Amino acid sequence: MLLELQVGNLIEPFSGRRWDRAEIRAQIARRIARFQARGLAPGDRVFLPFGNRLEFFAELLAVWQLGGCAIPVDARLTAFEVENLSRVARPRLAIVDEAKPAPLTAALAAANVGVLETTELGQAEAAASHVRLDNDALILFTSGSTGDPKGVVHTHRSLRARWIGLRDHLPASAFARSLCLLPTHFGHGLICNCLFPWLSGHDLYIAPPFRPDLVGKLGSMIDEHRITFLSSVPPIWKLALKLAKPPQLGSLERVHCGSAPLSAIAWEDIRQWTGTRQVCNAYGITETGSWVAGLDDCDAPAEDGLIGTGWGAVIQILRNEDTSRPLREDDRCVAGESGYVWLNTPALMKGYLGRDDLTGKAVRDGWFLTGDIGFLDDRGRLLLRGRERDEINKGGMKIYPSDIDAVVERFERAQDVCAFALDDAIYGQSVGMAVVLADKQDETIQALHAQMSRQLAEHKMPSRWWALDDIPRTSRGKLNRDAVKAACEQLPALDLPSILRRGSRA
Repeated sequence: MLLELQVGNLIEPFSGRRWDRAEIRAQIARRIARFQARGLAPGDRVFLPFGNRLEFFAELLAVWQLGGCAIPVDARLTAFEVENLSRVARPRLAIVDEAKPAPLTAALAAANVGVLETTELGQAEAAASHVRLDNDALILFTSGSTGDPKGVVHTHRSLRARWIGLRDHLPASAFARSLCLLPTHFGHGLICNCLFPWLSGHDLYIAPPFRPDLVGKLGSMIDEHRITFLSSVPPIWKLALKLAKPPQLGSLERVHCGSAPLSAIAWEDIRQWTGTRQVCNAYGITETGSWVAGLDDCDAPAEDGLIGTGWGAVIQILRNEDTSRPLREDDRCVAGESGYVWLNTPALMKGYLGRDDLTGKAVRDGWFLTGDIGFLDDRGRLLLRGRERDEINKGGMKIYPSDIDAVVERFERAQDVCAFALDDAIYGQSVGMAVVLADKQDETIQALHAQMSRQLAEHKMPSRWWALDDIPRTSRGKLNRDAVKAACEQLPALDLPSILRRGSRA
């Protein structure tokens, strides 16, 4: 079965490089010839430790046409991490760009992985048609680069199921000119922001990820290229709302934000900046091919944690997370009752690479345990409360850090926030908070504390605060609350009682 190549044009808006459909086909064909000369066979795996440029997509489709499996890898990984992933994935080849960091190439050589530069092309064009629906297509590592790697395996069948599900729910016209500012080595950026529109025949504009200098030009770039769609993560908006002038021409038709639920106030800020009401949380998990739920029509009142309904998926909320026993009817939560979010979708991964033990803990009778806490409202829409592993248990009282984050984000002088669990000798756990403020004056901290006291129950109030210059995030723009906690515990916390006393005397 031939891989469908009804692709759109590829454009790098900042470099000005552009490939039309004819050039894309020629670039793929010359890479097929090069891979054939190196003996790449169906089932072989290929590392792609670079991304967010035209050549990445030509390499990906050439690998697929030959029946191979592509493994996008973050080029910023250390030599140790690359060797560790290579040990598990056993790639036949790796394709690097001209940057090719020395530690990366040395690590690949040490792992006996053949290295080719993306500029090394075959002298002629060649064709291949080894794609089969149940071939492994992608392996995406979601964790464990320094320990036991956790690689999500997707087949062509699961990927196509994801794209078909999205086409059934999302307006095609909105994706005519799609912009990706996200890394192409994980599912949100690659599967949905890039491949979904591009393999549907729409033009794809691909930019370097998470570059503050480029995000500062976002509004003008949207206008210059008449961008109709972009996906994002919250950190992009924290920068754009502060650094970039809004677009003026009204081309944006739809905007997604993933990785963490938007608070209602951030949601409305993005709507105002972009000039479109069609902004929504796109709930995405790598194991289910990223975007798996959201709002078909996003013109709804913003609400903390609101996701929407399934896009080619069925959602259920259960009172337990036990994958070892059959589902019982009394396991299901009623509308409005929080529980564990489970998903059933034909886009579910094949499994974790070489880790049947992990697969068994995550999947039960085709249902995937997300690890998220949420509930369905009386309209069947999913609302998220947070991650089960992030839940804070303060003397038996369950606290969701995202609830605290949402309150702080409403404070006009708060630029970023992360609440997390602290060990507590009396309650077992209490609440800590890292916050980035426009200034660290007593008056600002007192005002934030006063607002939080009005909007949070007493037991949810953080007992220790850290005022940071920035909050560390993963390469995907996600909060790792444990990492933020570890960073804070190396620093002195604010003397909050003294600051509040000074305010009471004023």
